[in-house]
Amino acid sequence: MMKPSILFRQVLCFMAAWLSIVHVFAQQKNNHYSFDNLPQVRETSFKKDTLNITKFGAQNDGITLNTRSINEAITACSKNGGGVVLIPEGLWLTGPIELKSNVNLHLQENALLQFTKDFNQYQLVKGEWEGIPQMRNQSPISAKHANNIAITGDGIIDGNGDAWRAIKKDKLTESQWNKLVASGGVLDGGQRIWYPSAKSQKGSELKNAGAIDAVKTPEFYASVKDFLRPNLLVLNSCKRVLLQGVTFQNSPAWNLHPLMCEDLIVRNIYAKNPWNAQNGDGIDLESCKNVLIEGSTFDVGDDGICIKSGRDAAGRKRGMPTQNVVVRNSTVYHAHGGFVIGSEMSGGANNLFVYNCSFIGTDVGLRFKTTRGRGGVVEAVYAKDIVMKDIGGEAILFDMYYAAQDPVPLKGEKRETPKVVNYPVTEETPVFKDFHISNIVCDGAAKAIFIRGLPEMNITDIYLENITIQSKAGIQIQEAKNIHQKNINIVTEQNTTQTK
Repeated sequence: MMKPSILFRQVLCFMAAWLSIVHVFAQQKNNHYSFDNLPQVRETSFKKDTLNITKFGAQNDGITLNTRSINEAITACSKNGGGVVLIPEGLWLTGPIELKSNVNLHLQENALLQFTKDFNQYQLVKGEWEGIPQMRNQSPISAKHANNIAITGDGIIDGNGDAWRAIKKDKLTESQWNKLVASGGVLDGGQRIWYPSAKSQKGSELKNAGAIDAVKTPEFYASVKDFLRPNLLVLNSCKRVLLQGVTFQNSPAWNLHPLMCEDLIVRNIYAKNPWNAQNGDGIDLESCKNVLIEGSTFDVGDDGICIKSGRDAAGRKRGMPTQNVVVRNSTVYHAHGGFVIGSEMSGGANNLFVYNCSFIGTDVGLRFKTTRGRGGVVEAVYAKDIVMKDIGGEAILFDMYYAAQDPVPLKGEKRETPKVVNYPVTEETPVFKDFHISNIVCDGAAKAIFIRGLPEMNITDIYLENITIQSKAGIQIQEAKNIHQKNINIVTEQNTTQTK
């Protein structure tokens, strides 16, 4: 018979092992990050070996297409163990470029990497668009399953996006509109939207023209090719990535799109698009893990800094949340939102930290959006020490009725308030909970705070503290619970509201 002391020690060992397993599981699930214990991101590291693209025949004349020369330099560098591929000062015309492991693509000061507006240079490839698999034109810059890659320097990367994008007449002056129409392209039936080509217009009139479908033939995709605009930079399933110093501008669709990447640093970059650039987002982090964005500037046509994780069933099936993200010391000028989550957040998002940022002239400051059908859980979001000025809509917005519209209506545009109907809770029901927002100062907004949840899934556990907002309208909250307000000072045209 086993002695009691031995049995007791075995029970203690078993209990200790069990508690250890539970603790590890809890750590993996929650991570318990805070502003004093931020997520860490692994850095890139490169050999000093440098290959100049001129050694591979590249010519700086703005006419010669340097696609082959640049890609050959990248391939040679990677095969040789990595290093730097140098884009010297000057104007370098090119087609699509593919980054490879251990390569730092470095643009010298006064280097302009100009992507061609010849659509024939961009092949149709299987990709992702707004969280679902789609056929798209190959991105000007892309990488897939690459490790230890970078784009650095002081130069400019221009995606020639104005050759791709449609534009509404309401977003141009009369002289701008007349000049655009005279340049070519086609108009819609109402003569209010300009398209670069008939293919672009045809694609816009179809529902999900780029959706991958076994019934669709290569000829069909070719007939709408111009509509399937690429994102300027797509990094798919890459690890240890650095984007530093470079200006990324004039993207056909989204500007920067890291997809399912891990250990990404975006430092001191400038993402720039015209204010009216359709889908002209600054950066969209989709299903990424361990990300640092710092010291960067965004002045774009859609959302500035945006968190995504796939759309609807496709996003839920992927099941990869965007998590462990730090955004700091950055500025967003024109954009639909300064810091944004959604609406494609079906894989969820958590452990997001935003601080020491400025939003100036954005349509919305902090913008959190979703809708029925998405599913996904967004939680553990922390934002503090943010200043805002001249916000066109809400300074802080939570909305679970997102309808794919610009946040600020155009002049004369009428929108109906969604009807409140209670639906059953399913995997398609999105969840917003556990947001901590503090130390916010806003000088000018249409509305201070707007929180609108679903009757079947209220927005819950929102902590608002030390907030001062000067706005036309105050606070509106519906279908929400556990909204904690401490030291809130809202100054409107009618009155002043204070919450201690």
